[in-house]
Amino acid sequence: MSMTDPIADMLTRIRNALKVKHETVDVPGSKMKLRIVEILKMEGYIDNFQVISEGPKKTIKIFLKYDEKGRPVIEGLKKVSKPGRRVYAGYKKIPKVLNGYGINIVSTSKGIMTDREARKKRVGGEIICSIW
Repeated sequence: MSMTDPIADMLTRIRNALKVKHETVDVPGSKMKLRIVEILKMEGYIDNFQVISEGPKKTIKIFLKYDEKGRPVIEGLKKVSKPGRRVYAGYKKIPKVLNGYGINIVSTSKGIMTDREARKKRVGGEIICSIW
């Protein structure tokens, strides 16, 4: 598997781990991934995360979250912007995920944030992924 899109790789790892009901999933660390994981925690999509440093290499351990029936809290994860097709939107044009039920994670000039924050701060940017 090529690592041209490390974010897509992370989303796939999370998706696969949820499918088989794992409690945690490890992803290779990066600043951007860490920020996305922070947002997932803030928004209640995951239980927690932990950064494990092995020398210069960092791994992010993500603690997945399930509801009382054992269903994953995250129903879907979709990479929106791809290396071959970047998706940008001004803050007025950032789409809502399932009528605001989910979130878009947007990379803006003011950092990586949820679509809600981006609208509030009136900044557009690259739509990295949708989570619901």
